[in-house]
Amino acid sequence: MENSNSGMPLISGIQQVGIGVPDVHQAWKWYREFFGTDIRIFEDKAEAKLMLPYTGNEPRGRHAALAINMQGGGGFEIWQYTERIPMPPQHPVLTGDLGINAVKIKARDVQQTHRYFKTRNGNPSPVFRDPAGQETFFIRDPYENLFQIVPGNDWFLKNKRHTGAVYGTMHGVSDIENARKVYSGILGYDETVYDVTGTFDDLAHLPGGNLRMRRVLLKHSQKRKGSFSALFGSSQIELIQVLDRQPRRIFEDRFWGDLGFIHLCFDISGMDALRNLCEEKGFPFTVDSFANMNGKFDMGEAAGHFAYIEDPDGTLIEFVETLRVPIVKKLGIYLNLQKRNPEKSLPRWMIHALALGRIRD
Repeated sequence: MENSNSGMPLISGIQQVGIGVPDVHQAWKWYREFFGTDIRIFEDKAEAKLMLPYTGNEPRGRHAALAINMQGGGGFEIWQYTERIPMPPQHPVLTGDLGINAVKIKARDVQQTHRYFKTRNGNPSPVFRDPAGQETFFIRDPYENLFQIVPGNDWFLKNKRHTGAVYGTMHGVSDIENARKVYSGILGYDETVYDVTGTFDDLAHLPGGNLRMRRVLLKHSQKRKGSFSALFGSSQIELIQVLDRQPRRIFEDRFWGDLGFIHLCFDISGMDALRNLCEEKGFPFTVDSFANMNGKFDMGEAAGHFAYIEDPDGTLIEFVETLRVPIVKKLGIYLNLQKRNPEKSLPRWMIHALALGRIRD
């Protein structure tokens, strides 16, 4: 699963988490202030024509921006409907409900980050220790999306920001062993950091977080390879199975793009091989740009192939094979990735050049 040259797909890391919001620029400003995602990779207004299974079988107008933090980690795809009012969850979201419960953000110093967030009126939770004994705390954005701050130990570069960006996600699932068919069998999170059952102090303050549950934290044993692997870094996935109630789907009776965490996206190479692997594992592509748009998508500033699968509980996992990315948009300088060795990381100076797209407040 790590070598596209051997007929297997290569997963370079978490590229981004999609977040449905009511206002792209308002949300992005908050994410820049708290999580340092001030580098614009693309920003685009268009119709989402290929997501029909998840948008009521109609193309939907949208405004989307992809932003990263140069210290490292995955980015945010900040996503707003332009032709309809996005819907919030139809029921209170409780810990362990099916879908992405929280996004993990890596910090150099958890306590220092907590103090900074308090000075910015971020209203973070108290600092707790997770089942691995690591310091952690939670904070919500203005739209009630939940973020977990965790220690990070791999960084692309150092700046004045207190955090990097996306280090992983926390997913509510109905059956952990079944969910691992995707998260371990396809995505490569094959090493268990902890597997514990009980009640947990670090979750008890969250809605529904005081119930008994099983928690499994996974990481990948193989170092990620690929063009942007040095920037994305390592990552973790936490699976939560609540045991004392029947969980509900967070996106029940709603569209992709409505308010909340809409997908988890991985940067990959070898889309054909990945399509075959997902079919073999029983999780075929539900959306496939190759089959529907002559092989690629074009967002004006970035281009490539994309596809989606669902985990066993319907949570959307996106795969993007990037073919072109803007380096210096104003000068018309783009990076074509099609002729490169897919396993080789880009030179650090070239990734550094993405910082020319910085948004300054």
